[in-house]
Parts: sequence; C-alpha cells; structure tokens
Amino acid sequence: MSRIHEALKKAEQERVASQGGAAQPSYSGGAVSETSTTFIDEPRGNGSGMGVIPLPTMSSHPGALDLETLLARCVPQPWVPDEKVMLFFNGEEGVRGTEEFRTLRSRLYHMREKMPLKKILVTSALPQEGKSFTSANLAQVLVRQHGRRVLLIDADLRSPKLHMMLGTTASPGLSDYLQGRADEFSIMQRGPMDSLFFIASGGEISDPSELVGSERLKLLLQRVGDLFDWIVIDSPPAVPVSDASMLAKACDGVLMVVRSNATPTDMARRARQEFPDEMLIGVVLNGAQSASVPYTRYYYDGHQKNGTESKTT
Repeated sequence: MSRIHEALKKAEQERVASQGGAAQPSYSGGAVSETSTTFIDEPRGNGSGMGVIPLPTMSSHPGALDLETLLARCVPQPWVPDEKVMLFFNGEEGVRGTEEFRTLRSRLYHMREKMPLKKILVTSALPQEGKSFTSANLAQVLVRQHGRRVLLIDADLRSPKLHMMLGTTASPGLSDYLQGRADEFSIMQRGPMDSLFFIASGGEISDPSELVGSERLKLLLQRVGDLFDWIVIDSPPAVPVSDASMLAKACDGVLMVVRSNATPTDMARRARQEFPDEMLIGVVLNGAQSASVPYTRYYYDGHQKNGTESKTT
C-alpha cells in the first residue's frame, strides 16, 4: 500500500470517526513509489500535526535577469510577520514544527538528486487545509541554508493570504505583472530574511484563470529562475477552480496538502486527478492527531504561544 494511500485513509478514518460513522474506502489513485514518512506539527495549540509523504517524480533561459540588478532594486523592507504561523522568523530553535520542515527540506534535496526540481506548486483539494502555511514555512526553511535564495509566490489570486502572514503589502504583485502593468523587479519584495524574496498576489482581478494560464507566467519563471535555488508557489485549491492545474504546467512538481479529519476522500481523489502522476512529489497530511501517528518523539506537545492558538490558511 502506498504512503499516499495510507495518509488519505487515515484522514478519512479520523473524519468519519468524529462524525460517529463507519469509514469508507479511501483514495486509491495512480501508482506511486514508496518513501518514508515524517510528521510536521502545525502550531495550533491542540496537538494537531502535519504528515509529509514525499513521492519521487518528474525538468539558463534567454532573457534571464541578473543578480546584481535584483539585489539593487529589491532592498529589504520592514515586514511584520505573524510569528504564530511563520515558524522561522522569531529566531527561536526547537519551535514546534520547525524540525519537521527541515526533514521535508532534506527529502526535497534527495529528490532533486534524481530529477530537475526547483519550481514547487503547493495546493490542496479545498480551502482552509493549510496550503499557505505550508508554502510560507517551506520557503523559510529552504532559505535558512547558507547561500540559498528562495522566491515565494502567492498565485492564489482569488483568496491571497501570504502577504498577511508575512506582514507586508499585497501589491504590486503577480496580477499586475500578468496584466503587463509592472516588471519583474517592481513586484518582488525582500524582507527580514535576506535571501527570501516574495511576489504577492497583486491587485484584485475578475479573471484569475485567464491570467495564470497565460504565457506571461511562464516568461516570469524563466526570467527569474536562474536567480533562485527554489521557487515555491502557493496556488488556489484544486477542486473548486482550474487555476492549480494550469499553474502546475509551469512547475516541476506539486506538493498537495490534505487536512486530516476534514478533507473528504472523494475531494482528495478529485484533486489528485487534476495532476499527472509524475507531477506529484508529495502529500502533506495536516492536522493529524499526534497520538495517532508514529514517531511521537518528534512532537512538541502543548505548543501555545502567548496563550493564543495560531491559525492556518
């Protein structure tokens, strides 16, 4: 049985159990290779966690931009990040969840030895499953390695959240670039983490699907690609709209977030079917109870910062 099958089966069992019913057969999508599992705690103050199940998968462009111009034009700005969900900004070691994100980073590097892997799309089946939390913290842990530059892009033009998590402005951003109203450098932000760059969602638009499906997005990624070691893209949920499947065509792999005790199995299956088998590089099982998963020694029980539970998106 594959790890992705096990993760979705556990999520469905917990969801049905909480409703007093019997578990139904869980997701059994395309064949995937087996890998080991780690669990990432999400700081919600209730013992919930996040299981990461990486799966092996899947590729200097003309007009590429230069690093000197990037550093000159994108000067650091005073972000005010939400430290309850941005795990790596407060400088504290051992905060619940940080070690598990480091494990995820390590596994991505192992996968990178076997395949081209730089542009990672993070999505979910439905809203409120933790995709933005995962995107932001993955970008943070990747940039903490010396000499690494990471670009985080909020491509959820329908319900953007990353700018609020990072404590910065939403525009100018991606939508402005896709409409031809801004260039690459004018939409890039740079905050307290010196090598972490951010492209916010930009101004509100009425036709997100048309914009993200345009060739201009691919042009953006081609022109900035050589400047960064990793590019992490937060997309809308895969089931309600088509944006995620279109965005994935410009990426090297997809990391899908599934919330335990919440995501229905049929929705997870539908989201899975939006992407080719070779595009899926992993599944994040979010909100898993620590008592129901192995390796509990990696958990930081009862995490609650300043008496306030943190929230995810």
